[in-house]
Amino acid sequence: MNPSITKPTDIISLLGTIDPASVAVGTVTSDYVDMSQLSALLAVISTGVLGASATVNAKLVQATSNAGAGKKDIAGKSITQIVKATGDNVQAEINLFAEELDGENNYQYVALELTVGTAASQASAVLLGAVHRYNPASMSNLSSVVQIV
Repeated sequence: MNPSITKPTDIISLLGTIDPASVAVGTVTSDYVDMSQLSALLAVISTGVLGASATVNAKLVQATSNAGAGKKDIAGKSITQIVKATGDNVQAEINLFAEELDGENNYQYVALELTVGTAASQASAVLLGAVHRYNPASMSNLSSVVQIV
């Protein structure tokens, strides 16, 4: 059996995170990702045990800088609210293509906003870049990626 020549890390990069933690009530935002060198992005949201009556919302936002200048929502890029009754240890995904951004107004940066309501809850998220204009994708990984095996 011959291994594939292309490794997943050649075509998928880790670009942003909300690190696993007990997230307090409120909103946390991932790193902003520059979509100018990507065709697509995948946001993966993961919950652990949610607090009593807790809710989790997540959405992608776009901005004109990596500091979030002019931040606004991206239409159709939010999950259905996750609730305590069915939301312990579940995942949700949001797909985004670069052409869905407001490029005419110079929006090229994307972040994930994760909002926890009612009670602190365990949650995390990652932003994965796909279909890079230049390979390997691993060259675009966050500096916190310490190993690729």
